[in-house]
Amino acid sequence: MTQQVNSAGGAQNRTSVERRGDRELVVTRTFNAPLSTVYRAWSQPELFQRWWVPKSVSGVSLVSCDMDVRTGGKYRLEFAATGSDTMAFYGKYLEVVPNERIVWTNDEGEEGAITTVTFEDQGGRTLVNFHEVYPSKEALEEALQGSAAALPEQLDQLDELLSSIGE
Repeated sequence: MTQQVNSAGGAQNRTSVERRGDRELVVTRTFNAPLSTVYRAWSQPELFQRWWVPKSVSGVSLVSCDMDVRTGGKYRLEFAATGSDTMAFYGKYLEVVPNERIVWTNDEGEEGAITTVTFEDQGGRTLVNFHEVYPSKEALEEALQGSAAALPEQLDQLDELLSSIGE
């Protein structure tokens, strides 16, 4: 079963968010940027931290972004919210093929997903497929109410960043 959950963005660069079955989420978006530039924005901490936190979530900032983007490498993202302790998200990279694919785990809890992001050149534009597989239907439901709901906004922010950094 495929269910369209949400789409956002302009007509040319629409973000498509689809639920597939009970445990899968697929998000697609085409960017007007070369594949190597889009890949860098996903794999270089100094770029990643400029677009990952949705601006609509006021008072939340990414205070630490450690990413060793290679097969077997690890990542740790630490967020701070106004008036509260920090919260960390972490995992490991299962597969990294530069300019093609990044696969990582979300290890902060038992309900963590496996995330695969692929990059496809489309004549100077780049198609990004963001695919998550959750361990249960409940974990997917929770993500659709939380982190996954922010993906269209995050990808809009990525689009803004890409237009400012060039090749």
